[in-house]
Amino acid sequence: MLERFHVPSDEAVHVNKDDMHATVVDIFLKMGMPPDEAEVASDVLVYADIRGIETHGVSNMLRNYVKSFGEGGINPTPNPKIVREMPAAATLDCDGGHGLVVGPMAMEMAIERAKVYGIGTITANNGRHFGAAAYHAAMAIDHDMIGLAMTSGGMSVVPVDGSKPMFGLNPIAIAIPTRHEAPFIFDASMSSVAGNKIVLAKRLGVPVAPGWITGADGVPITEESEVPENYFMLPSGGTRENGSHKGSSLGIWVEIMCGLLGATGAGPNREGGASHHFIAYNIEAFTDLDGFKDDMDTYMKEIRETPPIPGADRVLYAGLPEHEEEIERNENGIPYHPEVIDWFRGITGELNIDWRLTSD
Repeated sequence: MLERFHVPSDEAVHVNKDDMHATVVDIFLKMGMPPDEAEVASDVLVYADIRGIETHGVSNMLRNYVKSFGEGGINPTPNPKIVREMPAAATLDCDGGHGLVVGPMAMEMAIERAKVYGIGTITANNGRHFGAAAYHAAMAIDHDMIGLAMTSGGMSVVPVDGSKPMFGLNPIAIAIPTRHEAPFIFDASMSSVAGNKIVLAKRLGVPVAPGWITGADGVPITEESEVPENYFMLPSGGTRENGSHKGSSLGIWVEIMCGLLGATGAGPNREGGASHHFIAYNIEAFTDLDGFKDDMDTYMKEIRETPPIPGADRVLYAGLPEHEEEIERNENGIPYHPEVIDWFRGITGELNIDWRLTSD
């Protein structure tokens, strides 16, 4: 998380992870979800917060989910079913169910297939927002597998030199196990930054960096500025000179893998809610597991110990700062902006839920 998005330490309200998890479960139960599914959904949200991925934690997402439940946008009691399959692959109809529940279900299906066939892959359609993609990909790590997860995020990203959105934020997450080093867990949207970072910028009153967004006409904003009333997201790289054709192409690929492979259309032709794609790779189908994990440790350690450039403290790899954040937040609580705590006070009072979020 960039420094501009951190809650100022003198304002942050620190909440115990278990207290937040229990509160989120209570809210999902009030939305009509079964207890076991409410537990899973809460796991996904709090996973994001405990690892410092505030854009996809309770701060931004829970209020959106509550609103969607109220409007009938999320089916609280779905009946997901396989509509097409071969031994190692399948397409799953999510039945409008919460992505925080059906996403883990689909990833588990991919893992079970990978145990038998070396690789398993599931495309899920008719779904809803599935939270942090890293959660789903990282499920494979517990099975000594490599996990990949992607989803067709909100349609807000313009292609290179385009004046209107043609693909979504479309995050891709990759999780790879290690032995002793922090696992490699990459999770990023194919937009210049996660769309929720713009929401955070508005909440915190901070400017956005050059090359993050466009104006209403689709022209890239190349100077630090306040968030305009109407804007689009730029692809990763921001401008062609900085490699936006790469982010644009990957974003289009996710549209294809999730939407077209899931038979629900891509870009402006999408139908039926969000689509997701999951892959699990059984490492033992390709190489010796112990040797692979030892080699991963060696490689991650070498990256971590790479001499930094002047002015930089150290070299990081994807998953390492989140791993360290998780350790710190497990010990000292999760820091939330007071506005978030105020929202929880309101919603728990409205739903007659016990108040647990006393600051540590």
